[in-house]
Amino acid sequence: MTELEALRRWIEDLRAAVERKTDGLTAEQLASRSVPPSQLSLLGLVRHLAQMEHYWFVRTLSRADEPQLYVPDGDWDAQFRDAAPEESVVEEAFATWRAQCARSDAVLDGLPPEALDFVWDPDDRIGSVRDALLQVVYEYSRHAGHLDLLREAIDGATGE
Repeated sequence: MTELEALRRWIEDLRAAVERKTDGLTAEQLASRSVPPSQLSLLGLVRHLAQMEHYWFVRTLSRADEPQLYVPDGDWDAQFRDAAPEESVVEEAFATWRAQCARSDAVLDGLPPEALDFVWDPDDRIGSVRDALLQVVYEYSRHAGHLDLLREAIDGATGE
């Protein structure tokens, strides 16, 4: 297995965890906030992960000039704050996240294994394709813990 294949497998596994942790919940449960004053919710995390996938794979690796998802006018809190307990908001968030995952996969499908070493900005802390993939794994891993805690608080469900 190549390094690129291994990183992709981790990303796929982490995406599957998002599906498991949000499965079977109502719009109200998905949008329920953790602990005040935090705006963190399962639905907000799905929106954030869609934004994160879009940023790293579409805007950064593909260099697409598109506005940030769920960040109107630089308002980063909107991705969580605007995660309302409405079925239409839930459907849109999951459709957007899944569409961004598919776009990300399409970008990765076009990368040869040696592309991991491509550096687009040597002065950037995250300036290579490898760095971007590791950042995505990091983001998913970090938020998988949040998903676990939020789901357990909602209905006691634990485990993978």
